Amino acid sequence: MVGRVTGTGSYVPENYYDNYDLEKFVDTSDSWIRERTGIARRHIISEEETTVTMAWKASERALEDAKIHPEEIDLIIVATISSNVVLPCTACEVQKKLGAKHAVCFDLNAACTGFLFAYNTAQTYIAAGLAKCALVIGTESLSKLVDWTDRSTCILFGDGAGAAILQAEEGDFPSMVFHSNGAQGEALSCGSREDYIHMDGQAVFKFAVRQVPLCISELLEKEGLAPEDIDYFILHQANQRIVEAVARRLGLTVEKFPMNLQEYGNTSSASIPILLAELKRSGVLKKGQKIVLAGFGAGLSWGATLIEW
Repeated sequence: MVGRVTGTGSYVPENYYDNYDLEKFVDTSDSWIRERTGIARRHIISEEETTVTMAWKASERALEDAKIHPEEIDLIIVATISSNVVLPCTACEVQKKLGAKHAVCFDLNAACTGFLFAYNTAQTYIAAGLAKCALVIGTESLSKLVDWTDRSTCILFGDGAGAAILQAEEGDFPSMVFHSNGAQGEALSCGSREDYIHMDGQAVFKFAVRQVPLCISELLEKEGLAPEDIDYFILHQANQRIVEAVARRLGLTVEKFPMNLQEYGNTSSASIPILLAELKRSGVLKKGQKIVLAGFGAGLSWGATLIEW
């Protein structure tokens, strides 16, 4: 059995800081940020919004898109590093708000690779016959973890949530590869909920542009595919230069690597599902297309998964 993506949804706060707003906080400029990251703005939660409420709203939209009822969901996995709750877990809070009373719920923390690892976990549950309908969510309120006086991090991160419904059907288990290297974890860290995100930007950049193409190549080799056989590569939206570098190393044009980071910045575990939802909603994704999802970030952790749309 395989979990087919039958619905997607996303939610981002209306509030945002554009690059000109950040000029009021730190020594930076719109041109400096765009040149180094490609980011123009990042959305920020209001006082009424939380990591949980964003996940809930994105999930409602995914349910509507899939045309199913909350009672049909039997597994909810939430990927997040920035929840406003510890107990109950974020997934249980989403379950309560949705009324998904038959679902087993838990959270997963793998930072920017979180949604990919949660997606892979849901596929494993479905393949094992432990679930038939899974809701997988990435949701982050990174504005709560950012030091707004630190130019190296405050220009990068934003808030938002994305969700996907996976429903079991006959099919082969999706091909996936994933890795972690805790020995390099200091490159991107956050010690506690009261701490801020700390990042060695050069170390993270070098890690991403080296390991992500290798990881994707490892995945494609397992399936006997060439990069040209893939319709779209949906990467974690960290930095435009990283995405472009990955495309070059795979010998592809950047057109196969859709991006929305200019609008949202780096939303960690929410970035892949937000982009997935936007591509589905706009009609870019077509049945039968081969798509690679690739995540990378703190841990350090990284991975890639092949799906057929």
